[in-house]
Amino acid sequence: MVVKSDDVQRLFLQSVLSRGILSESLAKVIWKKCAEAVKIADEDVEVVHSNTEEAWDAFIQNINSSLNDLDFEFKSIQDENTGKRLFAMVNRKDDELAQVATDYNAVEITYFKAVVEQIMLARNECFSVSSLAALREVSAGKEKINLTKAQAEVLLGSFVANGWLLRSKRGRYSLSSRALLELLPYLKSTYPDEIIECTICHEIITKGIACKRDNCKTRMHYHCFKVYRRRKGTCPACSLDWPQNPTDNGLLAVGELAIRDGDDKRQSRDDSDDGEDEDMEDDEPVQTQAKPRQQRSQSGRKGKSKKVDVESEEDAEKEDTEEETEADATPPPRRKSTRH
Repeated sequence: MVVKSDDVQRLFLQSVLSRGILSESLAKVIWKKCAEAVKIADEDVEVVHSNTEEAWDAFIQNINSSLNDLDFEFKSIQDENTGKRLFAMVNRKDDELAQVATDYNAVEITYFKAVVEQIMLARNECFSVSSLAALREVSAGKEKINLTKAQAEVLLGSFVANGWLLRSKRGRYSLSSRALLELLPYLKSTYPDEIIECTICHEIITKGIACKRDNCKTRMHYHCFKVYRRRKGTCPACSLDWPQNPTDNGLLAVGELAIRDGDDKRQSRDDSDDGEDEDMEDDEPVQTQAKPRQQRSQSGRKGKSKKVDVESEEDAEKEDTEEETEADATPPPRRKSTRH
């Protein structure tokens, strides 16, 4: 067999596809191992590899040039909790969750889409649903899904095990980094008014903080807030004084920490579904006591936030694998729901 320099890319992509999503440090290790394997197979083959960021960026660019005609892309996203960069192969088309289709049948994908919709439409920017609310979707929609609640519960566990959903200690489901990365075209086209972006890194945000002032559009991931707060003590958009800690009084939560009693009522983009909520079974109660929150405009969900240039910090250490972790923090004061 003739060995070529392009075999480095081929071996690399095979390894990436077998893993789904991987950390930047692991991706670089795989690239190095693939280059070494090709060089061992034929010492005369010219293999380009370097530990510099410029070489890594060039390698990614070459891969994406090869994948362009297939509408695929080797893309990255920052973990919303740790800030570490994760990579995965992404289908640039938003046709019926093509990525999930490789693992699940049509009925299971329909259920997954129903759960994703409730996460994206969740009130108060909490971007999560309770286990009861997720199971409710088997029979809550206009078209009943051919699953029992017992089957749906097993399927939810599969979504978590395969990295599409996260399940918190409180039993709430939210979108994982893999889902946010691989399904982003679908999410943007299906829920354009629900997508909000971090003011600092401009990536999608479903966990983090929001400015407390009415009508202010500032949203930040926790890790972006920490970097920004070391340099400035006020909101970049409205100049409101900010506390040092993201969970202190003075900031609002984005994500599960924003949940309050009653926020798990079923949501729908179709106004004709509004009457169904009255007949639905009650969702599990929220354990934390809700406090009055200052209301802010829904306009924070629409459009891009004001751009702020902040130098990102390099990770102190690199790991071969990444685990998505939830932020363990006391919920900040709660806001009034902006959803109806």
